[in-house]
Amino acid sequence: MNGENTAIVRLNEALNDAVKALGADGIDAVWEKPKHEGHGDRAANVAMRLAKPLKAKPRDIAEKLAESLKSEEVITSTEIAGPGFLNAYLSGKFYADAVSDVLAQGSSYGAVNLGQGRRVQVEFVSANPTGPLHIGHGRGAAVGDAVARILAFTGWDVQREYYVNDSGLQIDTLGRSTRARYLELLGRESEFPENGYKGAYIYDLAREIISAEGEKFADMPESESLEYFRSYAAGKIMNGIKKDLEEFRVSFDKFFPEGYLHKNGLVSSAMNELKASGYAYEQDGALWFRTGDTIGDDKDRVLIRANGIPTYYASDIAYHRDKFITRNFERVIDVWGADHHGYIARMKAAVKAMGRNPDDFIVLLIQLVNLLRGGKVVTMSTRAGEFITLRDVLDEAGVDATRFFFLMRRSDSQLDFDLDLAKKQGSDNPVYYVQYAHARISGILREFAGRGGNLEALDSTNIPAEIFDSKDARDLADCLVSYPDAVREASDELAPQALTGYVLNLAGVFHSFYNTNRILDEPDENIRIGRLNIARAVKSVIASCLELLGVTAPERM
Repeated sequence: MNGENTAIVRLNEALNDAVKALGADGIDAVWEKPKHEGHGDRAANVAMRLAKPLKAKPRDIAEKLAESLKSEEVITSTEIAGPGFLNAYLSGKFYADAVSDVLAQGSSYGAVNLGQGRRVQVEFVSANPTGPLHIGHGRGAAVGDAVARILAFTGWDVQREYYVNDSGLQIDTLGRSTRARYLELLGRESEFPENGYKGAYIYDLAREIISAEGEKFADMPESESLEYFRSYAAGKIMNGIKKDLEEFRVSFDKFFPEGYLHKNGLVSSAMNELKASGYAYEQDGALWFRTGDTIGDDKDRVLIRANGIPTYYASDIAYHRDKFITRNFERVIDVWGADHHGYIARMKAAVKAMGRNPDDFIVLLIQLVNLLRGGKVVTMSTRAGEFITLRDVLDEAGVDATRFFFLMRRSDSQLDFDLDLAKKQGSDNPVYYVQYAHARISGILREFAGRGGNLEALDSTNIPAEIFDSKDARDLADCLVSYPDAVREASDELAPQALTGYVLNLAGVFHSFYNTNRILDEPDENIRIGRLNIARAVKSVIASCLELLGVTAPERM
């Protein structure tokens, strides 16, 4: 049923039927998990909400609802608490039905259809091809990719895009930096750009050019050779970026070059539209956007400089016009570094000027990552060429740990990445803890088959209600029931950390269940098969959740 758990859906339907029986329409009633034990397995505050329309006391309404629910076989008893809270205690059949539904839906369980096929673009990473990806880019890659996976799982038509900044001052600086190192290695006089890129990779690029072209450019003026150095360096770096992202399990549907905007007149076209609509005006030979009037900015912003060169703002407006108007995405999500926070309002103003709702433009900010080794922060300086690359972290910690760690916190909160913990093979390593739960269940299933059991013939409905006399079993089933809610939160809030938190909890609850409930050594066959089915359901949900996070679910560890 659209990714929802049918057991909880039926439970909510029973409550709504009881509400309608009282003559109340238009009130959506849902059961919620109580925050405190002793308040039932589920609670509802609908009686308080009905007091005014029904002109009755909440406790009286709650008593009538409780009476109507007596016939529900999955509810063993109800009680009225406080001013009119309705608390319900659920039967073992409810939990058995809930687990059976997880198995019945398989990999589609949790896939709540929130997007309804609407088109959304997620643009992320988009690092300038001026150097290898560093760990900050890696965090943005993990977040953007996980968000795209979650949106696709929840019914959105998703396109993933990388905006390639292949034009402008930074690419010129890259070319000049590479040319300077080229001349230096050839023993020629060269002046390194003041804000040039100083990483060792620039020397590597220069050596490659010497190997391929020799001294061909040594006596050539910069004006004639710069384009070659620009193109070679940016192209080589971009290929390295693509390779790193592929290993990081990040793929894109489209790489959109900034140069396309200029070559095809998209920037000038967008500027002309802004002038025609009154959002842009000319003054002192330059073209300005009315950000002061539109968003209360401290000043209007330049779009086209007096020398005729467009600003990055102009290019970004043209690019997003292409997203919203030309390609007609209903929603656009950009993943930016936290230092671009002040730019969000300006881009929302531009979206408004295009005639689109600014709320359809969403920016996820990626805060800094502190890499810890031996409990100490590893110092980095991008400008000085001293930084930890994504490749460095992947080689040391692996893809799974790197992705999981990047997704454990809100993207706009600073992250401490403990490299020693990420490499640790133990339960205090979060990703290991989760993967071990999946591998442990896989081992149980292999042993079951090794003892002559037929996994294919297992009846997923064979889950005796008495299994849930155990609190650990009820807690585990409850955790499985809440998976669609965790997915919904992750999709609505664009928050992958909702899933890392969920799957960590699920793994912990399973480990507790395993320690108190025998599975293969249980003498009662029905109980044994029932517990095996519960384990199978957990395995399925862990695998589903890890897939959304881009993390593998190993069969063995």
